[in-house]
Amino acid sequence: MSGEPDVARTPEEETEEEIKSSYKPPPEKTIEEILAADQEDESLRKYKEALLGQVQAGPVIVDANDPRKVIVKKLALCVAERDDLELDLSGDLTDLKKQVFTIKEGVQYKIRIDFIVQREIVHGLKYVQKTYRMGVPVDKMTHMVGSYPPKTEIQSYTTPPEDAPSGMMARGSYSVNSLFTDDDKNVHLQWEWTFEIKKDWKD
Repeated sequence: MSGEPDVARTPEEETEEEIKSSYKPPPEKTIEEILAADQEDESLRKYKEALLGQVQAGPVIVDANDPRKVIVKKLALCVAERDDLELDLSGDLTDLKKQVFTIKEGVQYKIRIDFIVQREIVHGLKYVQKTYRMGVPVDKMTHMVGSYPPKTEIQSYTTPPEDAPSGMMARGSYSVNSLFTDDDKNVHLQWEWTFEIKKDWKD
């Protein structure tokens, strides 16, 4: 067959493709617009007031020097009856590659993302995770996180449980490309990290 050869895409380019789709989200609205709409509907008004909480007293700005609406703080790998393995996402993201999680093969785990929402509501948050082994994609998961109002407290999302690979062939090092995005295709944070599957915990 003739034609141009396929060009391998980087994990970053593949992740950008992940958030491109024909889906057209509804127009983004400010908090003021949401509160002003449907004022004649008492039940809807009360629902919106309960949903928006703190923002009714004024703008919620946690870090005035940070223009972002979503500040991703931490990723945690959660396994029952063990301390969470945590990645600090508030510093230099290039340092994350030096911190390698060790996971016992076959265990069930969850991933928790801690984040702050400030200034405005964010619609349709989404967590996308692509896993590679020796540069070859081996797994991809996409989780709809939801819509969140601004709050001074940290908010969290935990994925459903996943089973770590098991068996001698599954053991080894894996690299992960993670993306926190939303319905409006804003990339709130994109980072890379590494874990290693072993026969047992390193301790």
